[in-house]
Amino acid sequence: MRELIADALKGHNADYVEIRLEDSKSSRIQYRGRDLEDIGQSTGSGGNVRALVNGGWGFISFNDPDELRVKVELAVKQAKLVGNEKSVIARSDPIVDIVPLDLRKDPLAVSLEDKKSLLDEYIDVIWSTPNIQTSTVGYGDSFKKVVFANSEGSYIEQSRVDVTARITAMARDGSDVQQSGISIGSKGDFGAVEGIHQQVKDCAERAVQMLSAPKVKGGQYIVVLDPILAGVFTHEAFGHLSESDFVYENDRMRDIMVLGRKFGKPLLNIVDGGAVPGYRGSYKYDDEGIPSTKTYLIKEGVLVGRLHSRETAAKMSERPTGNARAINYSHQPIVRMSNTYIEPGATTFEEMISGIKEGVYAKNWYGGMTSMEMFTFSAGEAYMIRNGKIAELLRPVVLSGNVFTTLENIDAIGNDLDMNQGGGCGKGGQSPLPVSNGSPHIKIGDCLVGGS
Repeated sequence: MRELIADALKGHNADYVEIRLEDSKSSRIQYRGRDLEDIGQSTGSGGNVRALVNGGWGFISFNDPDELRVKVELAVKQAKLVGNEKSVIARSDPIVDIVPLDLRKDPLAVSLEDKKSLLDEYIDVIWSTPNIQTSTVGYGDSFKKVVFANSEGSYIEQSRVDVTARITAMARDGSDVQQSGISIGSKGDFGAVEGIHQQVKDCAERAVQMLSAPKVKGGQYIVVLDPILAGVFTHEAFGHLSESDFVYENDRMRDIMVLGRKFGKPLLNIVDGGAVPGYRGSYKYDDEGIPSTKTYLIKEGVLVGRLHSRETAAKMSERPTGNARAINYSHQPIVRMSNTYIEPGATTFEEMISGIKEGVYAKNWYGGMTSMEMFTFSAGEAYMIRNGKIAELLRPVVLSGNVFTTLENIDAIGNDLDMNQGGGCGKGGQSPLPVSNGSPHIKIGDCLVGGS
């Protein structure tokens, strides 16, 4: 295959050509309540060609890799039709590498029947809790092998295994419905979704307890976020603003996201890095064959970096960061996050809350939205903080504000970094891309909390 790819790349009147071939296997199980809605396994294969000619891109995707040279010729022909585009790509040295699979307990070695039996156990745990109205339980895993080659001489083979599970319990009292959920994910370890019976039990019981929990009085509070919600905030509210295609294409963001600008106190450090090992967003090379990096976005409160593809790096006269990613061979790579997190500080959780007379402790994530620098997030779980102690459980709260003001208001960062690996990121019609995000506990000195 390597020889066929090399031959297909030769002799074209193009500035740059790349080929990506992909083979995949996956399984899925989905329950609603006690009813099994979907179960199955699938395999797939295909590829794409991307060509750059005189500043214009051509792109084709296919299921059959036969006549690969003809497909390259078609992508080159399309690129010549683009016209007045000004695309360029940053220089990159050719890389030849075969990346070994990072695997612990292989989910593909576990039968679909055994996976279903495990989920049945979790469903029994949920439904043993009084006042549960319904539940959703979903599981998925995938194996993907990608071969990447380009006209600059790169040839890379790399594979990955991904595992996810999402469990939600919903409780009801008359017309009042409350829910609680957990998300779990792993890069190559089925063991991550095993043995979580107590977590599932706690999740179901929490949904029931929320039925009798009070609502917080809306207003400005000192708010402490747990690592999951702080990680989601970092990813959704700030991370997407650090994706350089968004910055480059938006005049207002170019004026705001100026390198060297102060965005927080010296204790604040925010990182994105596919080169950080062991997480769902980790990889050795991105989908342009660029080595992954660990990129500081904010260092000691100052904006120092952003995420790049080869094209955005060239347009902004910066270096590629290895953040060009595509969900599969049907899509072109675009700038995406990998593992995005706030680095830990030195404060313990007890020290963080000890001086708070009245505040809110917000945990987990239920939903939310962002619009430019404005955000609204719903916490999946919340408690009052009274006189330095965690007090009563609350109904889920809504946090709103300006991301830059909120970053400035972070005045304590915990020493307990934890990464949330159960989610996926969506952008440009490509979802869910495997990522992880995280943080230690953080204290926000002033935040708007919606309530009664």
